[in-house]
Amino acid sequence: METRRILMRSLAVVVIITSVIWITTAEKQKLGNSCCTKVSTANVTDPIINIRLQHESLPCVKAVIFETEQGEFCRDPKQRWVKKKVKQFFNKKKHHANTNIIY
Repeated sequence: METRRILMRSLAVVVIITSVIWITTAEKQKLGNSCCTKVSTANVTDPIINIRLQHESLPCVKAVIFETEQGEFCRDPKQRWVKKKVKQFFNKKKHHANTNIIY
């Protein structure tokens, strides 16, 4: 009887661990399986289409991802110029959204 109880608990633990691994893997596949593993301090001069913030989750590092027509660039979020570009981008986007309102 005790052996059966231990076996059932072990089976439950295996099912839970397998479910967590499956969900995590499926989530990564939706995101494209790619992330910034290092950042640069070099300025991005191409026109920016979109900006995303990546949180640290090893091997991925904390980064601001600038999306341009040339590709995506991982930059150090602590850089002053990065903070300025992010602020300008979202202010411009907000202003553009407000001018497209139809009354």
